[in-house]
Amino acid sequence: MGCACMTEAGLDILLLAGKIGLVFFVILTLAAYLVFAERRLLAWIQDRKGPNRVGPMGLLQPLADLIKMLTKEDVRPANADKWLFYLAPAMAAIPAILTFAVIPFGAPLTVLGRPVPLVVSDLNVGLLFFMALSSIAVYGVALGGWASNSKYALLGSIRGLAQLISYELSMGLSLVPTVMLARSFRLGDIVNAQADGWFILYQPLAFCIFLISILAECKRVPFDIPEAEGELVAGFHTEYSGMRFGLFFVGEYINIIVLGGLAATFFLGGWHGPLLPPVVWFAGKVLAFAFLFIWLRGTLPRLRYDQLMHFGWKLLTPLALLNILVTGWFLVITKGT
Repeated sequence: MGCACMTEAGLDILLLAGKIGLVFFVILTLAAYLVFAERRLLAWIQDRKGPNRVGPMGLLQPLADLIKMLTKEDVRPANADKWLFYLAPAMAAIPAILTFAVIPFGAPLTVLGRPVPLVVSDLNVGLLFFMALSSIAVYGVALGGWASNSKYALLGSIRGLAQLISYELSMGLSLVPTVMLARSFRLGDIVNAQADGWFILYQPLAFCIFLISILAECKRVPFDIPEAEGELVAGFHTEYSGMRFGLFFVGEYINIIVLGGLAATFFLGGWHGPLLPPVVWFAGKVLAFAFLFIWLRGTLPRLRYDQLMHFGWKLLTPLALLNILVTGWFLVITKGT
């Protein structure tokens, strides 16, 4: 009996380690090639070549970029706060990776006669876990600007703090109707609740608010105020070089993948879809969001700072609150609960 229990526990550990390794490999590889895809797509939009020298069709460019980052001199300003300066890049990348632990990326599989959910950790408060890690990610921007002891980096971090806190509110409020419809904070339950119809059909306003908010959370155009290169050199990571700058850079693209996965989970039915395997559906939806983010970068101008704050506080937040009230009224009228 004890041997059987040990075998069962060992299998659980192996499955967990396999899922963690798979998620790490896929996210880091996808983030690297998302950088390459963005450079090629922006080149196509702007009628130029883009990276096409390293490897066939430039496909080894991410490897060349990694080698460049690892071999560049790691410089720290003389008056910088040493430990906070070193901690900030990790604070920018790690929360985004951890968030993917609660995102289900496929229907459960049967392994040795037992169902295995395709999620690293199927928490019953997965949505709250995501919101908590989203709040922690703000510290990467704050510490990077503060610890650098640079006026440009400090201005970029102050802008980033105000932006992330503002749009995190509207992002969280936009997800309340999905919880009301699914009656669960577990992301797997939210996906299963969309088996007969995606939530984007019932909550198009919530989807639009969430999409705009995650653009701001990613600090992507038109919300790239914290990194405005025409005003702040590079914003909150101006003083970083080498692989520490690389962590900030890759963290942004990991965030795009993770937030795209969350948008697919909350509003586009997660892995649900006809004909194709569930994992393919999920991956396709995530890549569609990544393409949208890149397309917007090549299309839209940057907002002014006052426009950004006005849009978040005076438009998105009131609309999200109104949507919650209307959703609650509709559920009471139709279901009496």
